[in-house]
Amino acid sequence: MMDINLIKELIETLKATDITELFYEHDGLKIKLRRHKPPSERAVVASSPAVAASPEPVAPATDTRCNLITVKSPIVGTFYRSSSPESKVFVEVGDRIKKGHVLCVIEAMKLMNEIESEVDGTITDILVENATAVEYAEPLFLIEPV
Repeated sequence: MMDINLIKELIETLKATDITELFYEHDGLKIKLRRHKPPSERAVVASSPAVAASPEPVAPATDTRCNLITVKSPIVGTFYRSSSPESKVFVEVGDRIKKGHVLCVIEAMKLMNEIESEVDGTITDILVENATAVEYAEPLFLIEPV
């Protein structure tokens, strides 16, 4: 049976963050919420539900060393380089990626949130160890844009 209060809470969570998509599953109940944002409001990372996220979008930051783009965490959670311990990692240093490519997963409140690239480029550095806690806006990857 659907709990309307739960649905309202999920909608408010979506509204209060920079995320564009939220998927909730519990005891056979599956809820997927999605909203569209104008391109000017999109963050470097997308598709990341969060309760503790700041209302400011996490915008691409340029690294002064070589015009690198810094991908920052949109939420507080646990950083994973693959979808499961048995799975291949999403990216390695040197990999060429396209916009929308999944870079990592951040687990927050028992939800696995895929973090996608907002730029085409090459992974130059992975700044976080697998299975470690990350903070909001903590740098995760450096990407050399193409």
